[in-house]
Amino acid sequence: MNVNDFDFELPEKLIAQTPLLDRTSSRLLVMDKKTGTVTHRHFRDIVEHLHAGDTLVLNDTRVLPARMMGVKEDTGANIELLLLKEIGDDVWETLVKPAKKVKIGTVISFGEGLLKAECVGLLDHGGRHFKMVYDGIFYEILEQLGEMPLPPYIREKLEDQGRYQTVFAKERGSAAAPTAGLHFTDALLDEIRAKGVNIAFITLHVGLGTFRPVSVDSIEDHEMHAEFYRITQETADLINNTKKNGGRVISVGTTSTRTLESVANKFSGELQEDSGWTDIFIFPGYEFKAIDGLITNFHLPKSTLVMLVSALSNRDAILNAYQEAVQERYRFFSFGDAMFIEPAKKETQQ
Repeated sequence: MNVNDFDFELPEKLIAQTPLLDRTSSRLLVMDKKTGTVTHRHFRDIVEHLHAGDTLVLNDTRVLPARMMGVKEDTGANIELLLLKEIGDDVWETLVKPAKKVKIGTVISFGEGLLKAECVGLLDHGGRHFKMVYDGIFYEILEQLGEMPLPPYIREKLEDQGRYQTVFAKERGSAAAPTAGLHFTDALLDEIRAKGVNIAFITLHVGLGTFRPVSVDSIEDHEMHAEFYRITQETADLINNTKKNGGRVISVGTTSTRTLESVANKFSGELQEDSGWTDIFIFPGYEFKAIDGLITNFHLPKSTLVMLVSALSNRDAILNAYQEAVQERYRFFSFGDAMFIEPAKKETQQ
């Protein structure tokens, strides 16, 4: 398949720059997974589309305020540092701008010396390894000094940093938010539980590779970035039992989907407690083993995420739904509206 098979025209003005005041007031496009039929709702109406015995799977990763502005100790030059992941012993893999000014031994100071970072390794494409030097608790210092690493297509300043976190964010380590989860509030989750729907959590720390375009013509040649995931035995058991009892597994976001499918592939369809790194690439032709339905935002043209949602339904149905979303002026990407690829209600639930 060619990457251009997943292209569509998206007016730039439909890219949401700021979050809505009320998380649940986003619009919701509901697409029947089998027929492709589309209906238009609001996100708070998701409760009506979930059934007792279903399990909703959420990604509880917490976004690090990973963008920091500092100065070189020797010259005073301004340096931007973006933390990607901790290697160990206070050493972090980072992206640096401007990278050409940072060599082995360069020391960058943040917050007038509250945190210092010494370059201990050079990587490709502006990447560097830094050893962090500080007194106290690193993550508390990071919360004080850092900013949210918003996607490159968001150009407006985020006044409330908490709006780029889900209300259930818990496990620190993400470079980007699992944006499908941004639509939920605690009250909405309580309403969903009250209907008899199970809530389960996995962790996948989203990497910046999620924003990188596909640079090959044939999608089969694309290499995915790896991201760390974790699933507990409690979540695995809940999902396994849901499927055995005829319930539907509804994944919230492509990150939850990639985690569940990675584990299901590893253990021949059964989910088990597991953690590790996944670079799974899901595109049409893939046979899903863990999930039945998906709640997700609207994604970039020609992106791996559009390919994933096309695999769950079919390419023509997804592109038709996206075309209707454009015509109806839905808001796209991280702070935008949502889509529910809805599977049929299982016969055993009736």
